Amino acid sequence: MAKTTDAISWEAEEYIARDRNFWWYIGLFVVGAALCVLSVFMNWWTFLVLVILSVVAILTSSFRPPRTIKYTLDKEGLTEGGNLHKYEDFRAFGILKEGSHFSAVLIPKKRFSLSTKVYFPGGSGEAIVDALGARLPMEEVKLDFLDKIVNFLRI
Repeated sequence: MAKTTDAISWEAEEYIARDRNFWWYIGLFVVGAALCVLSVFMNWWTFLVLVILSVVAILTSSFRPPRTIKYTLDKEGLTEGGNLHKYEDFRAFGILKEGSHFSAVLIPKKRFSLSTKVYFPGGSGEAIVDALGARLPMEEVKLDFLDKIVNFLRI
């Protein structure tokens, strides 16, 4: 068992890489083209530009593999790459299991701030949960609506 003064380090991918087949890309182009036709028909030019940029962004991100990031939990907080997230910025944490992947979700104190999701290997889970639990209360967390959509669309 890790003491609260010990630093715990691990490496994990920044996000879960989703499998996409040929039909996924065809579906993206069909939906994008349909939205473009609708926006031209309705004279929604700003929406047309938004659809085109969105399709390009999704395509670009779909070909980029996830980076491997080094994480460290210590007495200061969670260091993600070179960024320090202090414990005092969060009110609680929770653990999510997505398929075979585990992640710790740090819930911010500020109402409209985004939560921080950190993936970790299953073997390190107990030490990570103990270290976070020594400083933050644990809450049950679930995938929110946007996360469910992202998982369904394999984005």
